[in-house]
This record gives sequence, structure tokens and C-alpha cells, in this order.
Amino acid sequence: MNAPEIRVEVAPELALFVPHARRGAATALAVDGVSTLGHVVESLGVPLTEVGALVVDGREVPVSHIPANGESVTVRPVARPQQVPGAPLRFLLDVHLGTLARRLRLLGVDTAYESTDIGDPALAARSAAEQRVMLSRDRGLLRRRELWAGGFVYSTDPDDQLRDVLHRFAPELRPWTRCTACNGVLKEATKDEVADQLKHGTHRSYDVFAQCRACGRAYWKGAHHEQLEAIVERALAEFAGDR
Repeated sequence: MNAPEIRVEVAPELALFVPHARRGAATALAVDGVSTLGHVVESLGVPLTEVGALVVDGREVPVSHIPANGESVTVRPVARPQQVPGAPLRFLLDVHLGTLARRLRLLGVDTAYESTDIGDPALAARSAAEQRVMLSRDRGLLRRRELWAGGFVYSTDPDDQLRDVLHRFAPELRPWTRCTACNGVLKEATKDEVADQLKHGTHRSYDVFAQCRACGRAYWKGAHHEQLEAIVERALAEFAGDR
């Protein structure tokens, strides 16, 4: 007797996750009558963090659905902006996304970042404990069940990464309010309060400062300010008010 089969069509937005032979039109896939549809989709290579809806013969079903012989399945991408329930929107990034972490913090987005590789179990546990959206290019990490929520970072280019995350999650932007080094909240500071961090030229040339409440790092409009300002202005122009 032939094994039961379903036909699965994966949305073009998710095609990069599946083998070339299964891209485009619906393809046949054997099922065992026991595994959930969520498990079947993940076996194709698609993390469930990237799935917005599973549609079987025209009706939306949960990931716990057990596919039956002859069913036609459509795997749709997450709708944007994606709603993450239950907590203020905040992120956790793995060791490979340091530039993206700094840019999100520059925009005032609560962004935790692990600068060393602490391992997938520890990252997933932190995501759950702190209710943070795990951002990563590691598909295995995004398949861990204990994650609070997650999102695949599709590009390797920091500009594209930032644009994609802002488009997908539409976080509130509050530029210049977080420490890009540690994610702490900034406060206004006097020159005397941060004098021990200033070189002579900086002490002479600048009068407006901020300081991180958590790590004490000082900030001022230094040599790289124009480059940072361009990142902020571009993000505000494209995404402020999306949520």
C-alpha cells in the first residue's frame, strides 16, 4: 500500500528555506498519520517562527493539525507588521548580529545581545525568561520550543537587516535613549560627571553629554555622529508611526 501523501505549497517568501525541488508549485510529501503539520513543515526546513498561517483545503488550521491523505497545504509567511502578544516588544540577538544590535539600540529599541556564543539552549532560555523576540540566522535555534518568540534575519547586510526587522515588527522608535554598548537607558549628564572619560580635545570642544545609567559610558556628538544621524533619520522617515 502506498504511503499517504499531501501536497504542500510554500509561499515564495519562504522559498529559501526549502530544497530547490520543492520551490514554486505544490509538491507531494509523504506523511505518517502521526506527525503534526508543524513538524512536517519544519522537516521541509521552514522554521515555524516564519509561518503566518497553515491553510489546509481552504481552511486555516493550527500547527497541531495531523495531515491526512490527499490534503492540500499552503504555508504562508508571517503577516507584517507582526504582533507579538503578552509583553513590551523587545529583542535578543545572537553573537553574529552585533551591528544590528547596536543600530536597534541607537533607535531606542530594547535589545539584548550576547557577544559570546553561549549556546542555543541558553539563548532560548533567556528569550523565554525575559520574554524577548529571538533574532537569529540560525534555523536550529529558531526551532527550539522554549523560545518566547523568534524571527529569522534574512540578510547579511546590516542596512537590510535593520530595515527588515523594523518592517516586520514595527517597534516604537526612541532614538538616542539607549546605550549602544549595553542597552542601558541614557540620562543627561554634565561635563563634570563624565570628565574622567574625556580626552582634552573632547573636553574643550563639547558641552552636551549623556551617560548610561547602567554602565556609566558617556556619549556626545563626536566624529561619527553624522553617520549615526543618517541611520536614525532614515529609520524615522521610513518607519516612524508604522505601529
